[in-house]
Amino acid sequence: QAQVVESGGGLVQPGGSLRLSCIGSGFTFGRFTMSWYRQAPGKERELVASVDSAGRRTNGADSLKDRFTISRDDAKRTVHLQMNSLQPEDTAVYYCNARWSQYGYDYWGQGTQVTVSS
Repeated sequence: QAQVVESGGGLVQPGGSLRLSCIGSGFTFGRFTMSWYRQAPGKERELVASVDSAGRRTNGADSLKDRFTISRDDAKRTVHLQMNSLQPEDTAVYYCNARWSQYGYDYWGQGTQVTVSS
């Protein structure tokens, strides 16, 4: 059974950093585009960053690209999101996604809560 599982969320003070991790299983990890999305209360889910099977990165909002960095390790079947200079507006549930659009494969994790507050 294919699944992705996130970890690393928590409470952090403004200006702090967190590193989220996502491990995939049950699918050919290296063939998939791996992404992080987030959803804040009352808002739609938005793309944070993606990295495709060739290592090409795509960022979501411009306000994120200088603070958030996505990386993948296919040997460990993991994707990370390094988040720096966190602000209260970054508070959200962060979701990991694995997608192979050509074949319609699309897997979501349960999400991990990130709260930025003093």
